[in-house]
Amino acid sequence: MTRGYFRRNEVEMLEVCLLGTSGMMPLPGRFLTACMTRFNGSSLLIDCGEGTQVAIRKKGWSCHDIDVICLTHWHGDHVSGLPGLLLSMGNSDRTEPVTIIGPKGIAKVVETLRIIAPDLPFPIVYRELTEGRETVEVKGCTIEAFRVSHNIVCYGYSQKISRAGKFDPEKARENAVPMKCWSRLQKGQTVEMDGMTYTPDMILGPERKGLKLTYCTDSRPTAQIAECAREADLFICEGMYGEPGSEEKAKNHKHMTFAEAAKLAKQAEVSELWLTHYSPSLVHPKEFEWVAREIFPGARTCRDGISKMLEFEKEEANQQHEKHIYSCN
Repeated sequence: MTRGYFRRNEVEMLEVCLLGTSGMMPLPGRFLTACMTRFNGSSLLIDCGEGTQVAIRKKGWSCHDIDVICLTHWHGDHVSGLPGLLLSMGNSDRTEPVTIIGPKGIAKVVETLRIIAPDLPFPIVYRELTEGRETVEVKGCTIEAFRVSHNIVCYGYSQKISRAGKFDPEKARENAVPMKCWSRLQKGQTVEMDGMTYTPDMILGPERKGLKLTYCTDSRPTAQIAECAREADLFICEGMYGEPGSEEKAKNHKHMTFAEAAKLAKQAEVSELWLTHYSPSLVHPKEFEWVAREIFPGARTCRDGISKMLEFEKEEANQQHEKHIYSCN
């Protein structure tokens, strides 16, 4: 099978939910850091702070289909919900392997946390990150991990879903591809028939624009973050401090302000910025949304449970983007 091709008979959107928006400690109505996406029957979780499994249930989603867990770093507000989540996944009769991606030492950290969840009905596959940038292909998408600047080793993640070119019947005929192969080739499969090998590129046009979500918390702004978030459909970035004049505090604690996150979004030319990972002292982030929007109009402060569907572009002559659909619990 040719990697990365979009199957036309499958889901055409990436659904994103910001499960928890709090940094350092949970607050009433604000769980700790976690983000979940769903695509084509598979779910991916980025970070797993305390309350994550409750937030998943509150959203009406299921932990059973979480195939991949990406952990940014080993601070408790990003991993403290993991043992309970794994237990819930086991109790949901899951038996398929779960891939957990994270910085060096991931197996040791997770296995230590699992002292209260030792018996699981599914295996865990660890993918340890050691380089400044790494790419992992899993469950029909590409995960790009990139090192950020925190007080311990920490990674941001981009989830990318590619989309094959449009079916071109003239190209298929020019390449003498039998019609009985067309359907399978459009699904990304390589077909062998009558001693011939047929590949998807023999019937498809140039690859079309896919989908990209970039997620970054616990970092000072860096050029690499902007580079890795380039033209993302959605950029979820920490905004630990919203108040003007909080820059020095952000520098001292290796975090970002609303203004710094907005500057990264503008530099990266993303479609939209969601701010998250708020300081417990930032009780009403909405009050300072204007700080980010003055720099990047597509910025917004978020609350737990906000979700969005990122859809592939419509096949229209004007090539306009699909309208994004919001929903909040």
